[in-house]
Amino acid sequence: MGEYMNLDYTNIEKYIDSSKVKYDEPMNKHTTMKVGGSADVLVIPENIQDVINTLKFAKENGIPVTVIGNGSKLLVLDKGIRGIVIKFGSKFSNVQIDGEYITVDAGMTLPRLAIIAKDNSLSGLEFAAGIPGNVGGAVYMNAGAYGSEMSNVIEEVTYLDEDLNIKTITNIECNFAYRKSMFRETNKVILSAKLKLNSGNKKEIEELMKQNNEARRTKQPLEYPNAGSTFKRPEGYFVGKLIDDLGLKGYQIGDAQVSTKHSGFIVNKGKATAKDVTELINYIKKKVLEAYGVLLEEEIIVLGEEK
Repeated sequence: MGEYMNLDYTNIEKYIDSSKVKYDEPMNKHTTMKVGGSADVLVIPENIQDVINTLKFAKENGIPVTVIGNGSKLLVLDKGIRGIVIKFGSKFSNVQIDGEYITVDAGMTLPRLAIIAKDNSLSGLEFAAGIPGNVGGAVYMNAGAYGSEMSNVIEEVTYLDEDLNIKTITNIECNFAYRKSMFRETNKVILSAKLKLNSGNKKEIEELMKQNNEARRTKQPLEYPNAGSTFKRPEGYFVGKLIDDLGLKGYQIGDAQVSTKHSGFIVNKGKATAKDVTELINYIKKKVLEAYGVLLEEEIIVLGEEK
């Protein structure tokens, strides 16, 4: 800590209650891949004012801020993350239902939100029932599965802009595309989203959620820490098949392994480092490029510094 002008990070407690702040916090506790070094400071806000106050402190002291959600698509490097990490968690997950509309905070997990929608006989989120991320991260990267994605249900998104003003934009203004939105190119902080769903039959919704979760359980390596699909789907190809056909299923560097269940996933067999994972990613990319002329692009988001 203290890279920024020998700053006393504990001064943040003048802006936000100390119970919401952790220092030198291991990020392997906050990602589904279970690797990575520590963040100088981790803040877990409970409301919008907590977020604003944290960003004010960072701005006044020239400290970089990284915003994360459930950590399900993140690879944090072994030296960790400098500055402040804001994590939207379960305490930032209010939800309001108005007919076919759901307004939900960024910290709500997608599986929990899908259940709330089902309990209110609202259809449209069945695809999200098994996605381990939260709403903020799902909007940020337009998460999707089983032929649907967040852009299909988003009505509006509310965020904090760089000057700490609260603003709301429509679906079209989010510039959604495959695994991205306008938020990936900015420092705007997603606070909540308004979703437009459809009235449906609760039993039918529940059955589709069960089918999706069963497909996920049988086809994906949920028994090991992972960050979901490692690579984006290249047009005209299936990543898993490309990797399979090269005989790389089960290939391992350190404790990072190409999943034997689904080659599109890299799993942590126990004590993998971020370096193991990044070396394995680069090896796969090199082999696929050499064999097929296809340059794979990571779907996971890499944060932090290498040792």
